[in-house]
Amino acid sequence: MSREQLIEMTRNLIEHGAADTMELADEVVRVPASAYTDPELFEQEKSKIFKRLPLMVAPSCELPNPGDFKAMDICGVPLFLSRQKDGEVIAFLNMCSHRGNPIVEGTGNAARFMCGYHGWTFKQNGDLIGVASPQDFGSIDKSKHCLTRFPVHESAGLIWATLDPNSTLSIPDYLCGYDSLLEAFGLEDWTLFSQRTLAGPNWKTAYDGYLDFYHLPVLHKDTFGADFYNRANFFAWGPHQRLSAPSKMATRVGSDVEEDLSQMSDDEIPHDALLSGVWTIFPHISIASFYGGGQRGAMISQLFPGSHVGESFTTQYYVMENQPETEEDIKSAHEQFDFLEVVVRDEDYATGKRQHEALQSGLMKEVLFGKNERGGQVFHGWVEKLLAADEAGLADMFAPQQAEAAE
Repeated sequence: MSREQLIEMTRNLIEHGAADTMELADEVVRVPASAYTDPELFEQEKSKIFKRLPLMVAPSCELPNPGDFKAMDICGVPLFLSRQKDGEVIAFLNMCSHRGNPIVEGTGNAARFMCGYHGWTFKQNGDLIGVASPQDFGSIDKSKHCLTRFPVHESAGLIWATLDPNSTLSIPDYLCGYDSLLEAFGLEDWTLFSQRTLAGPNWKTAYDGYLDFYHLPVLHKDTFGADFYNRANFFAWGPHQRLSAPSKMATRVGSDVEEDLSQMSDDEIPHDALLSGVWTIFPHISIASFYGGGQRGAMISQLFPGSHVGESFTTQYYVMENQPETEEDIKSAHEQFDFLEVVVRDEDYATGKRQHEALQSGLMKEVLFGKNERGGQVFHGWVEKLLAADEAGLADMFAPQQAEAAE
């Protein structure tokens, strides 16, 4: 983690806050309304983005112990994660190599996995070790019928997997060094307090909201307040973005007193001020810090497309530095998480669903992203770029980004 980079970004926010300015894009950008409603484009997005790019499939604290596993379905691809005895996480295609029956469901802890259809048994690392009634089934080479593995990478307390077993795209290259900044959260040592899944609108409509501070004092006037900030400066590492409000003032975690950051040395700036705003991981993750239950917390929003163009699903993970212990702190943490559910479900996603229904009329040809909505402009630009990229072009696209991050 580079504290120098975090300080540099914070100084940028302080200077713009003091000057009452923000960084603006060069122009207003127009995106076809069909980008949100075209079923054929939606299927391309699932295929060329979600099925071939690395996805953040779980926070590390969801599988804290050896033997922990988690099954999930992403755009029709069944997979499961398994933490090994040595702490490594492996991602598997959740299909028995006999007939394709899913091996596991939900979450749990297991030293080995047995298919519930015919009883084929696999080691924790996916090796096939048992064929039921082998004398009747016939001779096969077990080493050639192990569970299929997906590329996987764990960093900064997050787990990524690519839903293409043959992918040549390096996950660290794809992250463009962004995960070294995410290490500042310290998530690898945090705990999972609670989680839930919400139904939402088209995945891009939903994701636009995570990249948009412009709407905060309007849509969220009854929850955050009408005087809430609506400006955000933008920082990027490849397609991954951080947006944060330009301000020279900050409130330390657990305090109601605002402090003037412009009067502090680099060493005096509080750590939580360095992590302000929303940190997004393309194409589907948002991380934002909160305070509840007597300590720091964060909500990690994990967004996936649904079965049709107007549907998405978001799993919200509320992670905390430590598991709250007192009744008061547990109640406070639940209240914070419940508040965030109301904001997203009843305000952001309810609005997104109405917006999608209106766009489906076909009577609006394009939507606008203003100069003050740079995050959305960049997001849609990357969607277009990645849809147009062939398989060979993906590795070439991200290798230079990683090289730049390492300099």
